[in-house]
Amino acid sequence: MDVVVTGIGLVSALGRLEASWQNLLNGKSAIQQHQPFPDLPSQPLALIGQAPTFLEKLTQQVVADALEDANLVMPLPDCGVVIGSSRGVQASWEQLARELAIEGWRERESGRAGEWENRQDLTLSSSNQSSVPKLEHWLDTLPHQAAIATARQIGSKGLVLAPMGACATGLWALARGFELIQTDQCQRVIAGAIEAPITPLTLAGFNKMGALARTGSYPFDRHREGLVLGEGGAVLVLESADLARERSASVYGQLLGFGLTCDAYHVSSPDPGRRGAIAAVKHCLARSHLSSTDINYIHAHGTGTQLNDQNEAQLIQELFERGVPVSSSKGATGHTLGASGVLGSAFCLMALHRQWLPPCVGLNESEFDLDLVTAPRRGEIRSVLCFSFGFGGQNAVVALGNYSGSQRIGVQPSIS
Repeated sequence: MDVVVTGIGLVSALGRLEASWQNLLNGKSAIQQHQPFPDLPSQPLALIGQAPTFLEKLTQQVVADALEDANLVMPLPDCGVVIGSSRGVQASWEQLARELAIEGWRERESGRAGEWENRQDLTLSSSNQSSVPKLEHWLDTLPHQAAIATARQIGSKGLVLAPMGACATGLWALARGFELIQTDQCQRVIAGAIEAPITPLTLAGFNKMGALARTGSYPFDRHREGLVLGEGGAVLVLESADLARERSASVYGQLLGFGLTCDAYHVSSPDPGRRGAIAAVKHCLARSHLSSTDINYIHAHGTGTQLNDQNEAQLIQELFERGVPVSSSKGATGHTLGASGVLGSAFCLMALHRQWLPPCVGLNESEFDLDLVTAPRRGEIRSVLCFSFGFGGQNAVVALGNYSGSQRIGVQPSIS
């Protein structure tokens, strides 16, 4: 059963879908120096606004945009939901932890430390009359919050899934949505990932690892420094081709197949042998009935870190001997962690739809013998791959292609 994409909702630091696409083509980067937390130093970040955004607000906007783009009206009771997030509402829990720590310090200072330590009724609700910080709707702060919020927003009574697989989360969500339609469990699925990762703990953790860049994101560049965290989210409206045809829906493209593996080599470093990543690409090509020579473009994971870019470049050189155009959008949007794969897939669909390849923003001097796209490139684009490689050896690849049925009439982009 063919699975097509009839709507895209996307918000990144570059803007919403059309603005993000145009800014990407024009080589603009949304990365700027920010100091959102006074106890942490200023660093390059890709923020949607002037302060860190909230997951629920971002989810609502992205989903609403996707439904409008697909010309769908709520409620959608039979629509499946597969929305992931690698960080979820971590910001809420960090805030709660800070408030609890402050309150504990105050109680100790006031001579009631024993009472605090022995108290058994630390229920975080409005019924608690102590001065413990309140978290009335704590179920809304669990990792699946974006998926639950989406189901509520669209009025879905169908299947709801919330995958979490580090930076591979978004492509995993697309793969699960694809399977739900192919196995006839759903005819329509909203699938994607949302990320609001700018929190003190996230920044401190990546900084402790030495993974953060000092000035910006430069994927595949000889002088790359590391990754830059960014906010964003994207969801795709997936439908069976029959349903899309029945309602005369416009189609961006077709989801052809996927490959998912986990090599579990190291908690953060990629397997230098690339066995799991190679298997993910080969599985994806086989499921999609494609060969390596059929691929016209690869949206790389391209984080700008030393190890990822080196391993990914070697992977592409090994599997695509005839060469294939490659770029990463993270130099423009920052690394949106679990959402990055769906943002990349959305840009792949725009490339298929508009027949333009987006440039690898931030690349000045390539270290690798790859056909890296350094300026918007016109081309005959039929089949593309999107890569995501996450911590813990999470490897995800999806293939997208043109659909022979009804197509959108593209407006040629302005490039300045």
